[in-house]
Amino acid sequence: MRPDRLKTLGLALAATLALAACASVDNATRSMADAITIYRPEVVQGNFVSSEQAKALKPGMTRLQARDILGTPLLTSVFHAERWDYVFTMQRQGVPPQHFRLTLYFDKNGALERFEGGDDLPSENEFVQRLGEKAAPKAPPLEATEEQLNRFVPSAASDPVAAAEEPAPAPAGSYPPLEPAR
Repeated sequence: MRPDRLKTLGLALAATLALAACASVDNATRSMADAITIYRPEVVQGNFVSSEQAKALKPGMTRLQARDILGTPLLTSVFHAERWDYVFTMQRQGVPPQHFRLTLYFDKNGALERFEGGDDLPSENEFVQRLGEKAAPKAPPLEATEEQLNRFVPSAASDPVAAAEEPAPAPAGSYPPLEPAR
């Protein structure tokens, strides 16, 4: 064999071995990545509409009244001017994506005719709980004896200045003064 052919054959063999090594590294990397849980951030998108807000909607409301309750709609269509869509999605790691939708339909005069999709909306408390499903730190019990509490309340004997500045009780049915008496 000629030296040119030998050199070409050697380069081809080296390239083949390099590609095979890359493929095995890729497979090893992929298997390691599958073994390690990758962090995926929580994604909350859209207009959150609570079940309490949906219950406040009444047929016959104006567009302005509906917007005061729900906020500006996420989707309004040029082709369907009498329809407002409120869409809300929440994606969390380890939990299937949650989709919520509320659609409002108005008549030609701008009054609310009907709305759809508000049955499965979470309440405000449920939404906050879903966001805070991570283990919350436990609050320590708040306990204090009567003696410990009394240390923070000045008495007339221990602080005569505070006792002298204390205003006289206001008569029933009147408001306390805005400024202390001079």
